Amino acid sequence: MAARRLRWVVPLADVDAAHELPVGGKAARLAQLVRAGFRVPPGFCIPVEAYERFVAVNRLDRTIRLELGRKPLEAMRWEELWDTALRIRSAFLAAAIPRAVATAIAQAVAGFGAETPLAVRSSAPGEDSASGAFAGLHESRVGVVGGPAVLEAVKLVWASLWSDAALLYRRELGLDPSRSRMAVLVQALVTEDRSGVAFGRDPRQADREQAIVEAVAGPCGELVDGLVDPDRFLLDRESGALLEWRRGTRPVGEQDAPLLADPDLKALHRSLRDVEALFGWPPDMEWTGRAAQLTLLQSRPITTAAAADPDDRRPWYLTLRPGPRRLRQLKERVADELIPALEAEGDRLAAEDLAGCSDAELADAIAARRDALERWRGVYEEAFIPFAHGVRRLGQYYNDAVRPRDPYEFVGLLRGQRMLASERNRVLAELVAAVRADPEARRILTGSGEAAARLRALEAVEGGSNFLRALDAFRSRFLDVGYAGERLRDRIDMLLAVILELADAPDRRPAAERAGPEAPAPGDLETRLLAAVGEARRAEAMETLAIGRLSWRLRDDDNLLLGRVESQLLGALSLGADRLRAQGRLDGETVGESAASAILEALRHPGQRALLPRTAATAPVRAGAAGEAPRQLVGQPAAPGWATGRVRRVQSTDDLGTFHAGEVLVCDAIQPTMTHLVPLAAAVVERRGGMLIHGAITARELGIPCVNGIAGAAELLADGQLVTVDGHLGIVTVGEPEFALERSYAFRDSQGAGNAARGPA
Repeated sequence: MAARRLRWVVPLADVDAAHELPVGGKAARLAQLVRAGFRVPPGFCIPVEAYERFVAVNRLDRTIRLELGRKPLEAMRWEELWDTALRIRSAFLAAAIPRAVATAIAQAVAGFGAETPLAVRSSAPGEDSASGAFAGLHESRVGVVGGPAVLEAVKLVWASLWSDAALLYRRELGLDPSRSRMAVLVQALVTEDRSGVAFGRDPRQADREQAIVEAVAGPCGELVDGLVDPDRFLLDRESGALLEWRRGTRPVGEQDAPLLADPDLKALHRSLRDVEALFGWPPDMEWTGRAAQLTLLQSRPITTAAAADPDDRRPWYLTLRPGPRRLRQLKERVADELIPALEAEGDRLAAEDLAGCSDAELADAIAARRDALERWRGVYEEAFIPFAHGVRRLGQYYNDAVRPRDPYEFVGLLRGQRMLASERNRVLAELVAAVRADPEARRILTGSGEAAARLRALEAVEGGSNFLRALDAFRSRFLDVGYAGERLRDRIDMLLAVILELADAPDRRPAAERAGPEAPAPGDLETRLLAAVGEARRAEAMETLAIGRLSWRLRDDDNLLLGRVESQLLGALSLGADRLRAQGRLDGETVGESAASAILEALRHPGQRALLPRTAATAPVRAGAAGEAPRQLVGQPAAPGWATGRVRRVQSTDDLGTFHAGEVLVCDAIQPTMTHLVPLAAAVVERRGGMLIHGAITARELGIPCVNGIAGAAELLADGQLVTVDGHLGIVTVGEPEFALERSYAFRDSQGAGNAARGPA
């Protein structure tokens, strides 16, 4: 800036582009363009000092340190980062902009006129630089009208410095988030009938002497977001001559002619050359308008000319947060096409009778099932995971509009969704109720002997056959899934143990159904949301709500449906292993996915032995002597509450049948296949973190404390260890809780004092 006295608002024309740090890269580049005579929308910059003042006055630095201090950034999964970002965002939105800063911004906005739509955009130091483009990571708001709306948009831009995608990107680049600052650029919104982007050099082939122009009708926001297919023009870098034109996708009936005429292309080529001469690098420009009305919206160095790194996950991270239009497209594809196809694939494979197949035919079936599973796992990453962002967008949308004290209040909007796991738990509850109501059946099932033998004995009891039919139907419908490399439907011992444990445990219905203070009903939360956004945005809110609920339901269902395809592969492998074992051609015991190649090759070649791969030996988790485990483990607060209990680690199918009511469930992550255990638990502790993973949601509904995001939870805690789980703070305390220790010490001290008073015996 020209003067170093503190200024909360700096007109774009007054920005000192030589000092980028106070205003950020975007504003600095635009200021240089203004001074060089380019047509740029008028505006002003809110420098980083205003952000720092806002953070300091509201003590948001403490919130940021708390959220980022739970565990190292590099150890956080993206679900945990989303939770962290949501809590920081909520804190930013709840804070007030200091009066002096707010007044300066409001006065600057008033200079545009009361009804002028504005664009409020990020301009972080380092953004739009040659070393790191943060395109798409930070927030922008367009069409903002009036001072109050601009102030709210500024807080959103500031908060986006801590978005999940921005944190992931910084983690990949090795940047220190604690040093991050944010300036904001506010400009008049210029809308013309043509807009687009232009590159001074082909970012795909930097050695070719050509420039690229992409154009769409209207504003270019959807082009930048990758939602529309533009017209593309290849130009000679030196002369600007048109080398090639490719027509973009347009609605039926629209003209086939190029969106840009020769004068428009000449103006863009001239701007590309002039901007390159000004900055010394071929630019990546965003523009709007034609020929003499050409307006430059942004200019930065091209950062994509280098060959793509196959290990660079940053482009994939951005797909995890699709915008409204992309979510709409995913909804149609996932709900109407992919989920029905995945369900049909599982049904088709389950209906195949492989028992009568020849060995070669069975080998082909194994190969086909393995290919199907791999294909669907690819679809899971490419479509199902991004669509799951619908529920995260709902949370952010709800919080931005309603500003609740609890940043996870929106979770109540998800209650009552019809999900496969919920239906499974309902049918399981019916089986449990049948055992509770029949003392004779209960006596037989709790007796000694193999589970299969006890079930056969049940046939002699009145109504026993009906129970067995219901049990078989339950196994076929809900347990034909893979879990930890096994088919759950084959583990009748585990299922029976779970049913008996649930029969002995007290009924634990969702918190909203129990007596006492009730959480707001989904309908009440929906009413709050619609009142907050107003009638003009009602349709937008309802669509966001519908997509959020659907993405939440399908993120559970897709796991179970994918598990069913996995189960069909495991079943075919088990059949193949049994055949080879009977022929004396199988070496090894463990039959899982890793054994597929060996088994199908042996089936295809008579006389060839199948050597199953050895499973890597894992060191047993020691019970641990007193004092070996840390006194406290810090994770993410996923469901509020406080409970003390003994640890029970669930790491395999066998463990599912050994869990007892009142224990603290410790696991990698609660899968949809095991949510029926949660009602038995005093509390839940998970390695995987996130408020919207299965364990957190189920625990929250049942009123059970949950702490997740604790790396190595199952290794740090041992079966039988006493722990206290604090779901408010996200802390697990090992050993006696503090108040119990204090009581023990007080009792010991009082006894000692009494003995001292009595003297020696």
